[in-house]
Amino acid sequence: MLKDFKKFLLKTNALALAIGVIIGGAVGKVVSSLVSDVLMPLIGLGLPGGDWREAKLILSKKIDGSPGGALTYGAFVGSVIDFVIIAFAIYMITKHLMREEPVPPPPPTKPCPECTESIPAAAKRCKFCTSPA
Repeated sequence: MLKDFKKFLLKTNALALAIGVIIGGAVGKVVSSLVSDVLMPLIGLGLPGGDWREAKLILSKKIDGSPGGALTYGAFVGSVIDFVIIAFAIYMITKHLMREEPVPPPPPTKPCPECTESIPAAAKRCKFCTSPA
């Protein structure tokens, strides 16, 4: 039974998927921390008002003068900026880690003088029509 389970995990790539999910979660936490703890305070310094995530458009007021209903567009803009920064960071990480290996050049070939099939350059006889190359 244990052998079957191991075979299932390896054959269906379930183990690789599980590892990918765990590593993805850890990378997500690191990137989220980078955004919230490092980049956003710097962006907040450059914007007037400082606490721009609290910006809102008041739609109605209560009897005592406090806001009753409001569109909190500052939080939405902050979430969009967070998403863009996180997506870019993950793109750069995966681009760096998942570089494709260069494809080796194909072996040199030449056309067969009889049948015009492509054969290896070092061939002495065509494998298609068996004529001397």
